[in-house]
Amino acid sequence: MSLLSLQKHLIKTSAFALKNWLITKKRIFHLFEILFWPFIGLISVGLLTRFLGLESRMVEFVLIGIIALSVVQIGQLDIAYVILYSIWNKSLKHEMVAPINGFHLIAGSWVMGIIHSLLIFLLLCLFSSFAFHLNFFSSGIVRLSLFFSGLAFFAVSVGIVVCALAFRFGGRAHVGAMSIVSILILVSGIYYPVEILPGSLQFVASLIPLTYFLRYFRSFYGFASGDSDPLLLGFLLSAAYNILSAYLLYLSIRNAKEKGIIIRLSE
Repeated sequence: MSLLSLQKHLIKTSAFALKNWLITKKRIFHLFEILFWPFIGLISVGLLTRFLGLESRMVEFVLIGIIALSVVQIGQLDIAYVILYSIWNKSLKHEMVAPINGFHLIAGSWVMGIIHSLLIFLLLCLFSSFAFHLNFFSSGIVRLSLFFSGLAFFAVSVGIVVCALAFRFGGRAHVGAMSIVSILILVSGIYYPVEILPGSLQFVASLIPLTYFLRYFRSFYGFASGDSDPLLLGFLLSAAYNILSAYLLYLSIRNAKEKGIIIRLSE
């Protein structure tokens, strides 16, 4: 790839990063989704653990799950919104006529997704240390960074799937984002170990990268990981899902162009 070609791709990618920045800057309710709701979720669950009188080890188990879920949720929202806002604003056809492709959409929006999710990750970790005496930083910066990187990498595939659904179902794809997160809450071991689930759901949990990232990080707080290398398994599964979801997005964009769906979504 020539230097000029690389420069062109960087410009196209940065355009979508700028778009997400402007969305964040101008729409106050997007800031609520990024900052307000994750804190409400953490505080409410943290207070529930106090009410139930859980021992500190169990509190750590639950709060790690809540923070991980918040990172995935925020990371995928930025990717999903790069298409959803275009549909809601009836501007999709104007963007898609430009010489861009799915890579520029995803890479540009992921940049802002990483920034937002890293911000909320650090804030929630600091708040947990202050309010609930859970010191995330005791595990070490390297382990903490690997944990966050895995969550952010997995969030990409969730966001891409929502984008692919948006090209097929329009703004209703936002429901898909909420549904995917609900499934993650149920089967990935956010609030409880996946071992208590029925066998069929345990199998589903074994196919979700978030399950392994949680096992990896919780192993530094006295919980058995159950796998020889959960971090590697999480990254491998995430890579596979990113490839599959990117191909699904490619097919969705091609189908939307061939059938005129993009025009209808912009009217």
